[in-house]
Amino acid sequence: MDGAPGQFRGVGKRPAPRRRPRVATGTIKMDSAPMFSPGERKEDPSHQEALRIARNVLQIEAEGLLHLAEHLDERFAEAVDWIYGTPGRVIVSGVGKSGIVGRKIVATLSSTGTPSLFLHPVEAMHGDLGMVRREDIVLALSNSGETDEVNFILPSLRGIGARIIAFTGNLDSTLARTSDIAIYTGVPREACPLGLAPTASSTAMLAMGDALAVALIKKRDFQPKDFRRFHPGGQLGKRLQVNVREVMRTGPEVPAVHRETPLPQAVEEIHRKRMGATLVLSPDGTLEGIFTDGDLRRAFQSLADLRDRTVEEVMSRDPRSMGPDGSVAEALEVMERHLITVLPVVDGRGRVLGILHLHDLLGKGQIRFTA
Repeated sequence: MDGAPGQFRGVGKRPAPRRRPRVATGTIKMDSAPMFSPGERKEDPSHQEALRIARNVLQIEAEGLLHLAEHLDERFAEAVDWIYGTPGRVIVSGVGKSGIVGRKIVATLSSTGTPSLFLHPVEAMHGDLGMVRREDIVLALSNSGETDEVNFILPSLRGIGARIIAFTGNLDSTLARTSDIAIYTGVPREACPLGLAPTASSTAMLAMGDALAVALIKKRDFQPKDFRRFHPGGQLGKRLQVNVREVMRTGPEVPAVHRETPLPQAVEEIHRKRMGATLVLSPDGTLEGIFTDGDLRRAFQSLADLRDRTVEEVMSRDPRSMGPDGSVAEALEVMERHLITVLPVVDGRGRVLGILHLHDLLGKGQIRFTA
């Protein structure tokens, strides 16, 4: 009985056709262009208030991070040394928002060469402490430093023999006093207008975890090939395994001149191909050198007049190169080791097949090294 009053829609009875509503002349249909272009859109007072609040929150959280940077000291560096030198793992523990931050820190550390796992303090009370070993380092998270669940397991961790590093906003707290190293992660104020919900403080703790991970990346000399080993899937992992022949520039895209080329023409080739360098080839296509923006700057400093010079006089000889069957990961490693952004690709006899640019290897900005 879902029809109009007094009507019965029997089974199999064809429903009356619906009439399309008439559209008055000049009415804009739903699939038409918006009534206002972005530059003409009327301002909504409630939107302006939301934007004001958002900007204020971002400002408060940015101030918190700057405050944190000002309070970094030797304790952070000592924590990096401890984690780098331990044969064990980093066991991260926290509850609530700190626990969520802790899981992210674990993910970042694990993917960048520092074996880590998350230990929930409540589960630790009921048997999960068995996963902690003497050689492990525990990273305990609590903004107040008085989180009961975290502090309750500290004596047990001590009994196992694990060392404890704390991230806390209160260096006079129980957690700070019980830990071997207490790293300050406090902020002047929360972005929450009530001062209750962790906002700026959780951002600060997360940022300190990133700082720890990045410091360890540098200390371990963690390379793209290592990143690939921990990221076999995804866009980055797939791209790192590709052979350079599949991504190198070839043919007319390769910037190239002969050694007798006047310097102004070589500079024009650099400008035209937009790679910051040009290869210098022998008549048979063998790589003899490379002329880069850096070579040009050095030539300006050492030579009085460049107009009558040839590229052979200022090029870098015997440049780094690689074969076409090497991987993108290997090419990135060469570039990182020698601090270069352009890499020639040659065959077994040294003849140029193509050229690689760092941006091509990383997908022209599509891929970033973020955990």
